[in-house]
Amino acid sequence: MPVVFDSVGKDTLEASLDSLQTRGTLVSNGTSSGPVIIDAKLLGSKGGNGSFWVTRPAMRHYIEPRSHMLDMARELFDHVLAGNIVSEPRQSFALADAGQAHRALEGRKTIGSTVLVP
Repeated sequence: MPVVFDSVGKDTLEASLDSLQTRGTLVSNGTSSGPVIIDAKLLGSKGGNGSFWVTRPAMRHYIEPRSHMLDMARELFDHVLAGNIVSEPRQSFALADAGQAHRALEGRKTIGSTVLVP
C-alpha cells in the first residue's frame, strides 16, 4: 500500500490524510508548522474513508541497538551504490552563500536536496 510522508505537521495533516488510499500509511515526522493533533473521528472521513495507519516514528527507536542502525545504513548504501536509489539535488548554492541557503531552507523555498558547492 502507498505511504505518505508528512514532514510539515499541522498545516498539511488534512491534505496528507486526504491523499491516502484505503489501507495506506501516513508517516508524520515533523512539526515545523505546529504540533499534529489527530481526532479519531477525522480519520474515518479522510483518504479512502478510513482503514489506514498513522505513525509518528522517533529516531531513537531506530538507532538502538547500534548494530541494528549499522545494518540499516549498510543496506541503504548498498541500494545507493547499486543505483536503486538516486537523489539528484534540486538546488545548489556556493559555499560562500551558505547564509542564503539557510534562509531558503528556513523559508521553505527549497524542494528536495540542497547542496553547498565549494
